[in-house]
Amino acid sequence: MKSLLKYIKDYKKESVLAPLFKMLEASFELMVPLVMASIIDRGIANADTSYIIKMGLILVLLAAVGLISAVTAQYFSAKAAVGFATKLRSALFSHIQGLSYTELDTVGTNTLITRMTSDVNQLQNGVNLTLRLLLRSPFIVFGAMIMAFTVDVKAALVFVVAIPLLSIVVFGIMIVSMPLYKKVQAALDKILGRTRENLAGARVIRAFTNEEAEIAEFEQENELLLNTQVFVGKISAAMNPVTYIIVNVALVVLLWTGAIRVDSGIITQGAVVALVNYMSQILVELVKMANLIIQLTKALACAKRVESIFAITSSMSDGTVKKNDISVINKERTEKNAAIVFDHVCLTYSGGGDESLTDIDFTVQKGETVGIIGGTGSGKTSVVNLIPRFYDATKGRVLIDGVDVKDYEISGLREQIGIVPQKAVLFKGSIKDNLLWGNENATAEDLEKALEISQAKEFVDTKEGRLDFMVAQGGKNLSGGQKQRLTIARAIVRNPQILILDDSASALDFATDAKLRQAIKGMKSDMSVIIVSQRASSIQYADKIIVMDDGEMAGIGTHEQLLAENEIYQEIYYSQFPKEKQKEA
Repeated sequence: MKSLLKYIKDYKKESVLAPLFKMLEASFELMVPLVMASIIDRGIANADTSYIIKMGLILVLLAAVGLISAVTAQYFSAKAAVGFATKLRSALFSHIQGLSYTELDTVGTNTLITRMTSDVNQLQNGVNLTLRLLLRSPFIVFGAMIMAFTVDVKAALVFVVAIPLLSIVVFGIMIVSMPLYKKVQAALDKILGRTRENLAGARVIRAFTNEEAEIAEFEQENELLLNTQVFVGKISAAMNPVTYIIVNVALVVLLWTGAIRVDSGIITQGAVVALVNYMSQILVELVKMANLIIQLTKALACAKRVESIFAITSSMSDGTVKKNDISVINKERTEKNAAIVFDHVCLTYSGGGDESLTDIDFTVQKGETVGIIGGTGSGKTSVVNLIPRFYDATKGRVLIDGVDVKDYEISGLREQIGIVPQKAVLFKGSIKDNLLWGNENATAEDLEKALEISQAKEFVDTKEGRLDFMVAQGGKNLSGGQKQRLTIARAIVRNPQILILDDSASALDFATDAKLRQAIKGMKSDMSVIIVSQRASSIQYADKIIVMDDGEMAGIGTHEQLLAENEIYQEIYYSQFPKEKQKEA
């Protein structure tokens, strides 16, 4: 929790004023029983109407000042809590953005979302309640006891016994319930994760008619959460009756003692009423204190979970080589015209055990088009993910323009690369907004050219407003092929030195795919293009083709060479073009 307190340092004034105004309110509240005692002993006893009115006005004044103090305290505490949560959420989001794919894969999306939302909100509530009640409740409890002693020492001894008993009950229940609330939060996390997974995969679940099984598993986990909540609820619920029993017994003793001392003429009737009011105030504040502590327990549990995210450091350190410094270090190039060099590269994913890539060794020349083909899980995407440094090679080196990718500033490295991922991802906003992700300084001409090359122009022209057409979150109002073409256009707008198409034409028909490849080939630049595909037709005209099999290079060469010599490539090609095999036979 200490590491998170820095996010409230800009709200020091509010953090001080909020409890001060709450204590001011509490001070006025402690004066009310004395005023009531005075009305009873002097006003009612002497039938002095003017005195009753005067003291009544004082009560109204105390209430008004107390209300103003409470509202002011609430304002400052809310301002501090909301400001703290805002800064914390921004810092957490920024930290998550700085994590590498390795850490993101390890932690999981569901966990990160929960930390960003539920946990931060719980911390916000905790800060708000702390500023309002942490000082007020103890002040009222001990203040009421002290005020009781000013009324009558002997009668106030009841408070000396009652308050410790109440404290033992309240804090005992709190100690028992604290670890249980942590279990509740963990169970809630699990349910949130399952809910997100089911909502994201709703179509798959329905396609396989697996709704009943998923509902059953959800109900099982929900039942576990319910049972835990009920159990901890029962323990927490015991607080009120037990505390009320103690207070009511204390009140009986207080009234009995007070009645005796009133009959003896030692104290007045008003003093007894004041003592009863002070006891009631103590009860209310102890219950508030208990609820505060429960909320704080939840907040502290959430704080530890948020801190655990901040404690995660990226395994990927930023380099020092800027994009403009390349010419200075180009002396290290192994090949003068090499754009990309894989130098005996191996990759093992965190927690993966076996190597996902083994001894990958090839060179991509400037302006060259390279195809990568292989079966599912052969390591095609893993290879291209090493180029923009989504993951770091565990052995060997990946060089771009003769410089190890680990030596580059990550931002400068990725500015040179245009990536079209397997899953087309678009963001809420206009088509233009999405394209400008590639290059925020792109001109209208650049955008139109990118649309033409990506074969997206034909459907963009049919949309209302064309480039101003609003894309829904995730591109849900576009077809799969349309989303893919827009993601390709976004990468082309960047005018990158390296263009990576990771199975990005899977949703395109063969004719559109052919037009796309022809348009990319016709771009006048030294841009190196890497096409990852399971379609042989998409890569057969590449300058060279890399065949992947179980994380290893099973062959490299032109389409003709591989078709003549490589069994794996032959198997892939002829499975897609069986007529070609018949012709050869």
